[in-house]
Formats: sequence, structure tokens, C-alpha cells
Amino acid sequence: MKTHKKMLAICLVAGLAGCSNMSTTEQRTLSGAGIGAAGGALIGSLNNGHAAGGGALIGAAAGALGGWLYDKHEKSEGN
Repeated sequence: MKTHKKMLAICLVAGLAGCSNMSTTEQRTLSGAGIGAAGGALIGSLNNGHAAGGGALIGAAAGALGGWLYDKHEKSEGN
């Protein structure tokens, strides 16, 4: 179990370090995907208990699209 926690920590640190030079479009798309995946996993697990993975995939796709569309909207508004 300790190895699992160490690997999770390493993956989180590596993932966050890789985000330092991202454009606003990439940041918003990735943020949307992360939020969507978390929300989809939560809803999927509450719905069926075994559907958390599928919910996370659907949520990540929808969140990434939403983040990308939000970025395009913000850029069209001049922000």
C-alpha cells in the first residue's frame, strides 16, 4: 500500500510540473477535463457503483470540450 501512495504522489507532482508552460487554451481544456472526470466519476459511482470509470471518461471528454469552448469565448470577448 505504501508503494501505491508513493507512485500516486510522484504522478501528481510530475503532472503538475508539466503544466507550467501551457497556453491558456491548454490550461482551460485540461482544467475542464479534470473537473469533468472528477464529476463524472462521482456521478457514475453514485448511480451504479461500477460505472465510475465510464462516467470519468464521459465527464473528461465533456469537460475538455467545455474548457476549450470557454477559452474560445473568452478570447472572442478580448479577455
